[in-house]
Amino acid sequence: MRVFVRGWLSSNNLLCLSEQTPALIDTGHSKHAAETVALVRSALGDQPLARIAHTHLHSDHCGGSGALQAAWPGARTWVPEASLDHVQAWDEDALSFGGTGQRCDPFTANEALVPGQTVRLGDHDWEIHAAPGHDALAVLLYEPRHGVLVAGDAMWENGVGVIFPHIDGSDGFDTFADTLTLIERIDPAVVVPGHGAPFGRAGGAIHAALARARQRIDYFNQHPAQHALYAAKVLIKYQMMDVERMPRAAFDAWLASGPSLRLLHRQHRPDLPWDDWLALILAPLFDKGALRREGDLVVDGG
Repeated sequence: MRVFVRGWLSSNNLLCLSEQTPALIDTGHSKHAAETVALVRSALGDQPLARIAHTHLHSDHCGGSGALQAAWPGARTWVPEASLDHVQAWDEDALSFGGTGQRCDPFTANEALVPGQTVRLGDHDWEIHAAPGHDALAVLLYEPRHGVLVAGDAMWENGVGVIFPHIDGSDGFDTFADTLTLIERIDPAVVVPGHGAPFGRAGGAIHAALARARQRIDYFNQHPAQHALYAAKVLIKYQMMDVERMPRAAFDAWLASGPSLRLLHRQHRPDLPWDDWLALILAPLFDKGALRREGDLVVDGG
């Protein structure tokens, strides 16, 4: 197995080497799709990629799938079971791209990752576990022989991702905590997170990561408006990392058109008018250099 640790916007990728069925788990962002193809091609040489699997279908985890399918047309693609119909119909609203204003190059899918079953990726069978929390439809992939857990965004070494089901009101924070309990029960030897370097049991790293994540979820449970504040900043920064620069008018139009930001406004500060709330959200992003103004442009600060 070979891990490609990626920087933002792309998720990490795990390449499962095999003479018969080499497979890639998670494919990064559309912005870096050519780089993803190059990494896989360099590792496989003349051998074709046979399988592609996804922990969940946020754009930073599946945006490279279309490019990989173009490079290796024979590759079969797995997505979480509840997402399969949406991918086959390419329903961007059901896939969350519409609500969040994210972009993702279209791809196709042939197979479903069904919790409770296994999937052959590389030379090993991987257990499929439901992992709601960050994404309601996400799965964990666990290879028990070597104790490798591909966690997607269900677990990072430091911090937690946005809890998207809380934004749309379909769920709260407790399902994320339940997924952390599942990871603790699985007791992996190594965790490959969606972002950041892999980490393992050495030095109690997994135990410490679980404790930090639980502390963060407890905080959000006690202060849900703070999650909305965090999520709004993440969605805006994510967009700007993708496009890099936008005319101010286009930036303002993008902010106004995003259903998720409207929901977060109501969760965080419904007492404030929309424009006042945006000013409150944007001020620290500009003050800390996460975003910059260059004349009539809004620019990602890196």
